[in-house]
Amino acid sequence: MEAGRVSGTIFTGGGGPDHTVPQEMLLKYGNRHGLIAGATGTGKTVTLQILAEGFSDAGVPVILSDIKGDVSGMAVAGSPDQKLHAAFAGRAAKIGFDAFRYDAFPVIFWDIFGAQGHPMRTTVSEMGPLLLSRLMGLTDAQEGVLNIAFRVADEEALPLLDLKDLQALLTFVGESAADLSLRYGNVATASVGAIQRALLVLENQGGAHFFGEPALDLADLMRVTPEGRGHVNILAADRLVQSPRLYATFLLWLLSELFEQLPEVGNPDKPRLVFFFDEAHLLFDDAPKALVDKVEQVARLIRSKGVGVYFITQNPDDVPEDILGQLGNRVQHALRAFTARDQKALRRAAETYRPNPRFETVEAIRDVGTGEAVTSLLQDKGVPGMVERTLIRPPATRLGPCDAETRRAVIAASPVAGKYEAGLDRHSAFEMLAARAETAAREAEAAETAAETAAEAEEEAAREFRAARRYSGSARAGRTRRGAATESLGGAIASAVVKELRGTTGRRIVRGILGGLFRGR
Repeated sequence: MEAGRVSGTIFTGGGGPDHTVPQEMLLKYGNRHGLIAGATGTGKTVTLQILAEGFSDAGVPVILSDIKGDVSGMAVAGSPDQKLHAAFAGRAAKIGFDAFRYDAFPVIFWDIFGAQGHPMRTTVSEMGPLLLSRLMGLTDAQEGVLNIAFRVADEEALPLLDLKDLQALLTFVGESAADLSLRYGNVATASVGAIQRALLVLENQGGAHFFGEPALDLADLMRVTPEGRGHVNILAADRLVQSPRLYATFLLWLLSELFEQLPEVGNPDKPRLVFFFDEAHLLFDDAPKALVDKVEQVARLIRSKGVGVYFITQNPDDVPEDILGQLGNRVQHALRAFTARDQKALRRAAETYRPNPRFETVEAIRDVGTGEAVTSLLQDKGVPGMVERTLIRPPATRLGPCDAETRRAVIAASPVAGKYEAGLDRHSAFEMLAARAETAAREAEAAETAAETAAEAEEEAAREFRAARRYSGSARAGRTRRGAATESLGGAIASAVVKELRGTTGRRIVRGILGGLFRGR
């Protein structure tokens, strides 16, 4: 039984009473999204692995996050020497998987920290204020100020590439709060300070590694090998997930970028790209309704771009109902129901499946063993398949992590090797605002010097005038009319000099410089 390119399906396992009925996902409905759920240790990682292998074999690039480091084994072929070989071979024989073989897949390793893969970056401008507000946990008022800051950056042509650009912009916004408040509404300096503190926390969590250039080119996530296999893009997330909000926001940004940039393709024979979102509950924990609504909108519309999104989580309840309703292909591993709350969640999960008269769905979800799952895959015309107890097929790749030497070799041989490793620091908002501040400081210094010069000239003229008056007071009372006229003329000249220095000239210098400073604010 061959999966993928030949039959237009991905063979997921064997169903029916004796597990010999093929359970296959139709590639043409691979962009109708999906769900992989189940308690810890029930086999979600293997299901993720075999679906990624199936899509790659069919020429579909895959993006997935590696939370525990064990998905990295997809770069290495499984082996008869591995611990589970006998179990895998027995399972393959039981479900009639005659095409079972061990094989490695074309993997590209990524890591926003640059330690376990190629760096993944975006710019602050590309992230946008909505996702940044979510990332930093801002209030509505603080989000409003951040939106104003982005508007100012747009109007002033200030490129926002990294965190220091945003920090410099917020400093500028805080200093210009009075003027900006008149144009856009209240810009509270307290809100600016709160955003700056949140940026500091984000920087300490490693966010500085994520923002910058060269920014990720989405085309590098959609590569296909010359042999027609889709590359499997594995994001090292064991460190990233320690900052859950950064992890969730990063993946949501990636999803939104795909949505914004990819063209419509209608109903393709197979997806253009498949995105696996592990630990999906992190996306929705404490998320405001506006953000959840946006995720729902993206999930609903992105399938027309040929992108399939598969959420991986412990309980279907982790995914909002409106989004859960859009997930057509489902693989449900065992749910444990030890408490009344767990039992209620189990019943809710069972209600979302098309019933099978052979068994009770609730009991099946509770009782399936490791490596077994309750599946419902879309059939012709997009109709949900009847729920079935399925023995999941074994993976072709290694189950578990690859070693560090293998990872380094894969990174070195990658088609994007050397493209993202060296960061760039272009002339952007930080440098532009620093240059403005330096220019303003020079102008202020020049204004102060000019004012001091004018004041000294005025004082000198005043001294000369007072000296002239003293000389006039000590003169003989009976000076000649000619002498009086000369004295009057000298006094008039001194008065004119003082008037000019006190008036037009001095005022013109000070006014011009101060006017420039006001305009520079």
